[in-house]
Amino acid sequence: MADSAPFGRGRVRRLFGLDRSGPPPRQVRKGEPLNPWTLPNFVGYLRLAALPVFLVLAFESGDGRSAPAAIVFWLISAGDYLDGLLARVTGQYSRLGSILDPVIDRLTILCGAVVCWHFELLPRWALALLAARELAMLALGQYGLRHGVEIRINWPGRLSVFPIMGGIFFAMVFAGWVPTALLIVGLALAVLATVLYAQTGIREVRASRG
Repeated sequence: MADSAPFGRGRVRRLFGLDRSGPPPRQVRKGEPLNPWTLPNFVGYLRLAALPVFLVLAFESGDGRSAPAAIVFWLISAGDYLDGLLARVTGQYSRLGSILDPVIDRLTILCGAVVCWHFELLPRWALALLAARELAMLALGQYGLRHGVEIRINWPGRLSVFPIMGGIFFAMVFAGWVPTALLIVGLALAVLATVLYAQTGIREVRASRG
């Protein structure tokens, strides 16, 4: 009965993205209109437009440690949660948002990895593995779209975002073991998530071919 109240525990968990059970909203499914003019998509457009700003600020810093660049990177990263929260609060889900959001996440991480590689802020072997993983995810996404397979984010993939983006952010703020440790933890979760994505995608493609 508690969940039937306007602010029941179950509704609060869903509102803040802690409960992802149940099917995806109808508006994000294949064949639905893109519906680009929504508040969550506007946040996505701002995130996308801020990526060149981040790169300019970072490369003009001289050593990669720049408060303005780090702040912009944090805002772009935080926008990933904000657009999802806005979609759940307003009900403004869209097919375009479901496609655009993971692409922006991949580009954000790749831009951060490029900066950290150039200034050697994080171990390059870890950054190379991270870049390979993000490119693999873009390829898997394209594969799923071509074959009509919806690759839904899993919990290892969802959990990996914070330590990866956190590692990149803190690497632009200070030197030490913390940014590296965060990146490695995030990488382990991300690699596991990618394996699970690939297994699910292949299984669903085979099932669709009957």
